[in-house]
Amino acid sequence: MTDIKGLCEPRFAAVRAALAASLGKDDVGASVAVYLDGEPVVDVWGGYADADRSVSWERDTLTGVNSTTKNMTALCALILADRGQLDLSAPVAAYWPEFAAAGKENVLVRHVLSHTAGLPDLSGLTAVADLYDWQSVTAGLAAQAPEWEPGTAAGYHALTFGFLVGEIVRRITGRSLGEFFAEEVAQPLGADFHIGLSAEHDRRVAPLIPPPSLTDEYASSAPPGPDGTRREYTGAAVRVRDANSVAWRRAQIPAVNGFGNARSVALVQSVLANQGSAGGVRLLSPQGCEPAWQEVFRGEDRVLHSPMSWTVGFGKFGSTFGWGGWGGSLVASDPDSRMTVAYVMNQMMDRDQQEDDRGMEMIMAAHSGLQ
Repeated sequence: MTDIKGLCEPRFAAVRAALAASLGKDDVGASVAVYLDGEPVVDVWGGYADADRSVSWERDTLTGVNSTTKNMTALCALILADRGQLDLSAPVAAYWPEFAAAGKENVLVRHVLSHTAGLPDLSGLTAVADLYDWQSVTAGLAAQAPEWEPGTAAGYHALTFGFLVGEIVRRITGRSLGEFFAEEVAQPLGADFHIGLSAEHDRRVAPLIPPPSLTDEYASSAPPGPDGTRREYTGAAVRVRDANSVAWRRAQIPAVNGFGNARSVALVQSVLANQGSAGGVRLLSPQGCEPAWQEVFRGEDRVLHSPMSWTVGFGKFGSTFGWGGWGGSLVASDPDSRMTVAYVMNQMMDRDQQEDDRGMEMIMAAHSGLQ
């Protein structure tokens, strides 16, 4: 039986068991956390931080969570909205005047946050290194025409989401998204989550491990449509070796380059599930949390090729909201039960090859503890 370390209240023993089972089957190293009423009831981890299984996954191990980062970026926007500094129904150009170019004068902030802005890709992106140039990327997005009439359709903004939201935050606060998150979210909560990772933390990073039988050339891609064809994308594909690079860690790519563990992911997101506060720290009002689960769009997502419900910054799934990352990480919050569940791992899985139910099994195990 895999050795599982950490805190787990008895009624949530199924979560510990689910992690042990996953580490015995698919996972190399992983962590799971459950927060209830803004307090930890499960904080467990186990396995190894490397593919050779020679370095133990520790309490403070970090790893890249890919698009699970979007939950953090969206929270920053909701905090500014709650403070009255950002109007979710205002045009993006009210904060970022250059953005009004090419027919985007009526793109609203909520369109950007709900993947309905019509800017799912950045044209002209030829290398992953191009993503590290914030000014170039945001200038390109400001000049680009939308792919569809904003607000009328959704298409997952896999990389552009972070630049769009991040530039709005920068225009309002004068700080990068990573800086704003660190100072206004992570530090007050004591959350060990980073958007843009400094060198002092490198020793704690568990590199992402490509899916079984694949190499670190494995790249992210949109799922195929019903006819088996994929959305045409001419830009640079992000590979596992890019996500494991030092340049990636240092950059600001707030849709995808967050580093943390299940504890930090669940702690931060539990703020939204618990009416704006966690661990006695209030980040926003109860009303300020509500856009996180209020549906903005429902229908077929043009990029994901699946039915989706998008809120202001999150995917909505029944009574829960949240989002996951390429390879398997996941966070889900339920405001009705005031519970947040997060799962973070280093062993990626390829959904084209096999189903990846690891995160969902953790969520189901957590919900069993509420009964």
